[in-house]
Amino acid sequence: MAETSMRGKRPLKRSPPPEEVHASTDSKKVKISHPSHRSIIGLVLTVGQGDVGQLGLGEKFLERKRPAFVLLPEMMVQAEAGGMHTVCLSKTGNLYTFGCNDEGALGRDTSEEGSEMIPGKIELQEVVVQVSAGDSHTAILTEDGKVFVCGSFRDNNGMIGLLEPMKKSTFPEQVHLDVPVVKIASGNDHLVMLTIDGELYTSGCGEQGQLGRVPECFTNRGGRRGLERLLVPQPVFLKGKGSKRVAFQDIFCGAYFTFAVSKEGHVYGFGLSNYHQLGTKDTNSCFAPENLTSFKNSTKSWIGFSGGQHHTICLDSEGKAYSLGRAEYGRLGLGQGAEEKSKPTLIPGLPSVASVACGASVSYAVSKDGRVYAWGMGTNYQLGNGEEEDLWSPVEMSGKQLENRVVLSVSSGGQHTVLLVKDKEQS
Repeated sequence: MAETSMRGKRPLKRSPPPEEVHASTDSKKVKISHPSHRSIIGLVLTVGQGDVGQLGLGEKFLERKRPAFVLLPEMMVQAEAGGMHTVCLSKTGNLYTFGCNDEGALGRDTSEEGSEMIPGKIELQEVVVQVSAGDSHTAILTEDGKVFVCGSFRDNNGMIGLLEPMKKSTFPEQVHLDVPVVKIASGNDHLVMLTIDGELYTSGCGEQGQLGRVPECFTNRGGRRGLERLLVPQPVFLKGKGSKRVAFQDIFCGAYFTFAVSKEGHVYGFGLSNYHQLGTKDTNSCFAPENLTSFKNSTKSWIGFSGGQHHTICLDSEGKAYSLGRAEYGRLGLGQGAEEKSKPTLIPGLPSVASVACGASVSYAVSKDGRVYAWGMGTNYQLGNGEEEDLWSPVEMSGKQLENRVVLSVSSGGQHTVLLVKDKEQS
């Protein structure tokens, strides 16, 4: 613990004194904001495989080849797909979950048979502004910068716990940080938190380097210091010019890797890059943040990243989408026979793009005029076109539930995908 207490003293030069931070988080004076918080209300659609209830359509509908409407008690502003569960956030700050609850990721009691197959409310006496979801965990960000989590993290050998070693949380528990958090992002089994003063805190599995703060020799269950080293959130240290630390403005996760954009606009990455999905020159995992030179281009400003199992889709400020990493099943969207890419490569045939998303081996782009394009592996019907064939280039998704509607966002899990849409006349 000496190590953490020493490090805790370093940032005082540019942070408010600790007592101010404590006062603001405790008295709820801080009201956080970040461009990633969503406010436009919509309806939720799901598509793909739903054998554990992740489609939210009840026990009779375990598969949907085209997007289907999910009945929810309120209008939603965010809908996130975890590995095998779904989390929906309403305009009023309420949370609804459905899908696999084996590890507690739904954050609610599902002892009644079939109750995990339909949306159910998480009881939390907080106003929520953002959610993220991994393979078997859910993270929740409140309006005053507190983070709650439920479920558990896993590594290659099984469950490692969530906040405490080998212990899952079936209801939301607060993550104890001294500083308000403004954005959260989840990989399959790790969580990244961006604080109000631009620091990154990470927790979860670190086997592939995705925490950015644990040396490789300690990533197997935390080494001598045990699982606390992984599960207790700690800051990612990155020295900038002089004695200053690099401050960050945004964070994004792939399955086993993390992207962070500094306030100067530089892109850093850490974690698995076995198919160059981080844009690194080699295929070694990065256990500390690396300044990714493949994203350096004076004319481009990178504003969005989404990572699958072995690939990345990214977005620049001009509305152009790019891909890199593994090419199998068409997930890069670069056409039949495209091969692995180690640098961001422009995806042809897309209109101006507002946001991008990845599932394990599938990819999506939402255009600025509210259409959604899908490509990649067709096996689970996640592409929403009713077919199981792989798509090597972007194809616009269609279906009855998409008629006369604009798509606000898309999120994709292991075998299912969730869309947030609104009626065109609302636009």
